[in-house]
Parts: sequence; C-alpha cells; structure tokens
Amino acid sequence: MGRLNVKVVPGSSRDQIVGWLGDALKIKVTAPPEKGRANKAVVELLSMKLSVNTDDIEIVSGHSSPSKVIAITGMDDETIKKVFE
Repeated sequence: MGRLNVKVVPGSSRDQIVGWLGDALKIKVTAPPEKGRANKAVVELLSMKLSVNTDDIEIVSGHSSPSKVIAITGMDDETIKKVFE
C-alpha cells in the first residue's frame, strides 16, 4: 500500500492535478470544502489518474485540512510518484 501526501485547494475553477509542491501533490477541485465533497472529488480524480477503483483510495489523515495523507491499495510509493512526474 502506497501513501501520497497531497495539498488540496477546494473551490477552484476546475478539477486538476497541478503538480508537486515540495513533497506533496497539489490538487485543485471545484467542490467546496463542506460535508466531505472536496475529499470525494480528490478521491475520484486520483482514481481516474491512477486507474484504480475509488475503494482502493483512502484518506488516512487530514480529513478537514488542506494537507492530507492518502493511502492507495495495490500500488507502492515509487509507482504512485512515477504517475505524476
């Protein structure tokens, strides 16, 4: 199981993976940061980019923070980072 540090910017004009910001992947989503909507949008965006099921992606920490740690089942850290290079 791989882990990914992300920095989420909710309420953006479009959903996009911006790129690396230090050791965290910056992700912008249109969803607002309320009732888990932005978190759900992040999981769906990562699911499409990594070609994995949304059930294989779990937010481990930072549920109500812009900085999150996400676990991805079936992938290691190195494989995950290569996808976003």
